[in-house]
Amino acid sequence: MSAITHVGLAVPDLDQAIDWYRKVFDFYILAGPFNFNAADENPSAMTLDLQGEELKKMRNVHLMSSGGVGIELFEFQDPTYYNESYSPHAGFFHICLVVDDLVGTIEKAVQYGGKQRSEIWNVNKGKPHYLVYAEDPFGHIIELYTRSTSEIYGNQ
Repeated sequence: MSAITHVGLAVPDLDQAIDWYRKVFDFYILAGPFNFNAADENPSAMTLDLQGEELKKMRNVHLMSSGGVGIELFEFQDPTYYNESYSPHAGFFHICLVVDDLVGTIEKAVQYGGKQRSEIWNVNKGKPHYLVYAEDPFGHIIELYTRSTSEIYGNQ
């Protein structure tokens, strides 16, 4: 058996991203923010092993949802790995969160610099199974559900 524990996202501004995910989704800081500078580390440091020896500087933080799944945000500073012209369908495509108030969450996302990408869709007519695509201020797609994936797609 396996379970998703967290998703890692590269963002251009860690502090702005922390603020946005806290305001919009009520995520809380579990650990960090941490600063990494290769000049201060042992050449066999775990971060260099995981991220590659070309990494010189970065910051990261672990945010946690009330549902127990986290988001790890990375601000790669040297070299900068964030590319505003990336294809939104290459590699990471989106994360999906279950929210209590779909409309209210979309309103907060937009209020704090994100956007609504799609209409709100009822997946199973007659059931409270709604979804919508949103986007954070950095271009990451966030799908929002009113119920869990197993409830929406199981036993259709």
